[in-house]
Amino acid sequence: MTKITALIDGSVYASSVCDHAAWIAGRTQAGIELLHVIGRRDTSSEPANLSGNIALGARSALLEELSAIDEARAKLAQKRGRAILEDAKARLVAAGVSDVSMLLRIGDVVETATELEAQSEMLVIGKRGEAADFAKLHLGSNIERVVRAAKKQVFVASRAFRPIQRLLIAYDGGPSSMMALDHVARSPLYAGLDCHLVTVGPESPENTKKLDDAKRLLEGGGYDVTSRLLPGEPHKVISEIVEKNGIDLLIMGAYGHNRIRNLIIGSTTTEMIRSCKIPVVLYR
Repeated sequence: MTKITALIDGSVYASSVCDHAAWIAGRTQAGIELLHVIGRRDTSSEPANLSGNIALGARSALLEELSAIDEARAKLAQKRGRAILEDAKARLVAAGVSDVSMLLRIGDVVETATELEAQSEMLVIGKRGEAADFAKLHLGSNIERVVRAAKKQVFVASRAFRPIQRLLIAYDGGPSSMMALDHVARSPLYAGLDCHLVTVGPESPENTKKLDDAKRLLEGGGYDVTSRLLPGEPHKVISEIVEKNGIDLLIMGAYGHNRIRNLIIGSTTTEMIRSCKIPVVLYR
């Protein structure tokens, strides 16, 4: 792994994103690019209705004042963004990461992340951002957009870092989970971790074979695997395993392609990110 991109903002999750990125870099020798994106609306005033009985001179003066406010807001947003990046870099350096770069952009965070991901092996992002409703455990508004748009793996950081010793792979036999399985088997990022593998579904020869094949692949990569085939609803079963077994990291395939179905009955991916209090690595 040569470089990972860590997306940070001014939320409490920024520290966790840095700590998880440092853990990844320490195990893979990857460099870290810190990215902070300033939304366009953060650098401009709200649209104003200047119609009505305003004298021409007064209207011109008002437009000039609004322009000055916009310029000041843009400068302040950039100053704040640089401070966020510098604090994050200092945290990474203190954690022992030497290869750290910083990038400040103005625009849409999803478009920017998509543009830059070709140069990275992984995106790291916090579960919630500055605008999220923490009390109701709502996800940040950009999480699903980033994951759906990303072609690389996305590491979704939990609120606080804790040492990662046990990982759980949620395996359904689909292309995304097969990609996740193959990557875990080969990547130094997960080497030496206590590995758990679960398939949620009815007990059948097909599901048993699918799980056994997955287990053999991981064992070929040097893992001692605990595997289980369990009935039930995926997000409930996986959440219970995470809690009961002290899992520190969840790995799974990301959103399926049937977005209409997801809108009607919800998405297992979204529910897993929302309900699990541990980081989640998603593969597309």
